[in-house]
Amino acid sequence: MLRALIHAIIGLLFRLLSRLEVEGTENIPAAGPLILVANHLGRLDSPLLFSLVRRSDVTSLVADKYRKYLFFRPLVNALHGIWINREQADFGALRRAMEHLESGGMLGVAPEGTRSQTGALMPAKTGAAYLAARAGVGVLPVGIWGTESAVARLFRLQRPSIHVRIGRCFRLPPLEQGEREAGLQRNTDEIMCQIAALLPPAYRGYYADMKAATGTYLRFAPPDESNRSAAL
Repeated sequence: MLRALIHAIIGLLFRLLSRLEVEGTENIPAAGPLILVANHLGRLDSPLLFSLVRRSDVTSLVADKYRKYLFFRPLVNALHGIWINREQADFGALRRAMEHLESGGMLGVAPEGTRSQTGALMPAKTGAAYLAARAGVGVLPVGIWGTESAVARLFRLQRPSIHVRIGRCFRLPPLEQGEREAGLQRNTDEIMCQIAALLPPAYRGYYADMKAATGTYLRFAPPDESNRSAAL
């Protein structure tokens, strides 16, 4: 009941205080283990995504630097968020994330690891690709824009325009023996490729002109059955 109440309140606030445009909610599976990956532009990204995913088993990795915020800490704990130390290899957080996926839950991850300081995609870390490979689960890409200036606009009593585009679920190619690091990087590029395809050109940043390592998927082309990453 607490989760449902928080969900309803956050969703209502976004509808009242912003001009929110959402595409692709039909692509969110109703059940089953899954990793949701999204770009990260502002502090509103996580609560926004939580308000859009109507599943009781969704949680996310949350940087432990936010523990110091008196309001944020109990909220994350109430929603069973997984605190992670992004400054080092946090094996405890990764273990809890794996347990959540193995129990059939949905896990939200920002592959870039932190908010973009440029307003566009930055080079991503390999954590999301690692979890997807270990758990053997699909990936749901999400592109967000407008949140980078949303808080500042709210303080000026303006309603920010926020956009969310949800792509199709896909599976990454398996990691081959002897090429773990190269495979993780290839799959990380594929994840970011899928996210970038959902964003306007100005937000594509580091991935603006890059092909996936497979060579079969051009960034920003709509996903189709010719992709090496198979649709679920």
